[in-house]
Amino acid sequence: MTSREIVKMAIKHQTGPRVPYFIRICGDAWEALKPRAGGKSQDEFFDNDVREIWAPWWGWAIDGKDWVRADLPTTPAKVMAWGNWQQFYDGLKAANDKGDKYNCVLIYGSHFEKANFARGIENFLADMAGEPEFARKLLNKIIDMNMAFLDCVLAGEGIDGVLLGSDWGTQIDLLMSPAVWDEMIRPGEQKEYDLVHSYGKDVWVHSCGKIDKLIPRLVDMGLDVLNPVQPECMDIAMLKKNYGHKLTWWGAISTQTVLPFGTPDDVRVEARRVRDLLSKDGGYIFAPSQDLQNDVPPDNIMALLEVAREGKN
Repeated sequence: MTSREIVKMAIKHQTGPRVPYFIRICGDAWEALKPRAGGKSQDEFFDNDVREIWAPWWGWAIDGKDWVRADLPTTPAKVMAWGNWQQFYDGLKAANDKGDKYNCVLIYGSHFEKANFARGIENFLADMAGEPEFARKLLNKIIDMNMAFLDCVLAGEGIDGVLLGSDWGTQIDLLMSPAVWDEMIRPGEQKEYDLVHSYGKDVWVHSCGKIDKLIPRLVDMGLDVLNPVQPECMDIAMLKKNYGHKLTWWGAISTQTVLPFGTPDDVRVEARRVRDLLSKDGGYIFAPSQDLQNDVPPDNIMALLEVAREGKN
């Protein structure tokens, strides 16, 4: 059975021959780990079940000084495209021809993140409360751009899923009330999810923080995979019990406690505990709760990989 098939089984909440994994690592952490890789590239060494693919996308070309002050900006929000579409489509076709891994296009920045990148997060949160008309107009402009680019992305051959996301929470609570999220964030998110689903692809979402209050909404909206599922601020056993039959979890192994500060044996014990809890009846993609950084010792990364690879031939 291929990695692609095993990941698809997990997302369908079916028990596969093993638990799939998708572990990402920052550049400085990889440099520290590289001596253990035996000359292999990062992709070859980790051999994830999910292949990450970055799509052409868009960014801001605006007057930063005007946009990051507390008052509303007076200059227009100009955008610029980046990336090579032909190169993207050719790379997708080559990946699809292999047929071995689940192909996930990583986009991340949805409309809330794009808005607070333009204004600064404190200013945009203030806009949402004090200048809602401006905030809605900016969010709608971003969604219009996202939808146009997503349509081009989804025309590519061999995509299995698309990762979107914005950070909606702190480790204490949401950055905004659920009512504000419903009014300003949910409509645009729903448009994106519906577009991805219309192409028959899975919707993955990344949102850091304690976002428990949004999970029933995300389920209703048709979300397939949620990341990073931070165990420092969310009860993962409760999440699995209440929503594990509807959502697939990607992450949940602490990058704040056990991975940087535990022993390799601690890592093995915790990684197996999380894996066995969240993968019952499918619905889990094994991973740390965030990309591995250079505070995680190489011995602990090796212990994590040892558990990830269990059952893999």
